[in-house]
Order: sequence, then C-alpha cells, then structure tokens
Amino acid sequence: MQAKAVLRHTPTSPRKMRIVAGLIRGKQVDQAKAILMNSTKAASRNVMQTLKSAVANYSQKNPDTRAGDNDLFIKEIFVDEGPTIKRMLPAPMGRAYRIRKRSNHLTIIVDTVNPVS
Repeated sequence: MQAKAVLRHTPTSPRKMRIVAGLIRGKQVDQAKAILMNSTKAASRNVMQTLKSAVANYSQKNPDTRAGDNDLFIKEIFVDEGPTIKRMLPAPMGRAYRIRKRSNHLTIIVDTVNPVS
C-alpha cells in the first residue's frame, strides 16, 4: 500500500526543484536520503523533509507491517508549479521590469519494493 506526502507553496522555482526530484526518482528511500544529504542544492532540504513525511505516512497507514527505509522506494515524485508573486523592479528611463517570484508544489509517493509480510 502506498503513502503520499505533499509540500505546497515552496518558495523555490519549479525548475530548480525538478533537478533535485530527478536525482531520487525511482530510488529506494535509504539511497534517496543519502543522495539528498550529500546534495549541495538548496531544494534538497525541502525534498528530504517531504520524503521523511511520506515514510512516516506509510508507517501510519500500515501499522501492522514493518517496512524500513530499504523496503520502501519512491514510486512517484513530481513538481507542479505553484502561484507566482509578481514584483516590479525600477528600470532605466522610467520603465519597470517585472520580477516573477515562483513557487512550487512537491508530491512524493512511496511504496514497498516487495510485499512485506
């Protein structure tokens, strides 16, 4: 049985978050945690937080099964675009440039590698 965790309105651009999500897609949870711990990307902290939440959600949904980090894998991970905050930056000759502060929504779904009994 799978479990899901969602992190919404993260103030990081979706493009940067998708790079980190691609690093751990399809990996086992213990491997994914090791990759995220050694990643220099700022978005890896948010991905790690959501991954831990997904594992905790799995253990809450399945209290009778004992699945460790090596028994779970990332079945699905995707990043959707969140709301964009628009700001103006003064520009030469009385004009203004638009700054788009992007955000994203991260969704992680974990499942067991093999059925645990």
